[in-house]
Amino acid sequence: MANKNPFSELKTMVEALEADFEKFYDKGNQAAGTRIRQGLMNLKNKAQDIRLQVQDLKNGEA
Repeated sequence: MANKNPFSELKTMVEALEADFEKFYDKGNQAAGTRIRQGLMNLKNKAQDIRLQVQDLKNGEA
């Protein structure tokens, strides 16, 4: 996990949801809404992991 830039990982995750957002909001595809919710939950979990990693690194340097 530390090998890849965490910001790049988040950006990639958001970009992967773009097509489903278009399908849901523009075309009313309900299955895309389910995929969006799942993707957002994964984003939230990833953000929390990164937050904890940053906190650990910050506290380790203090």
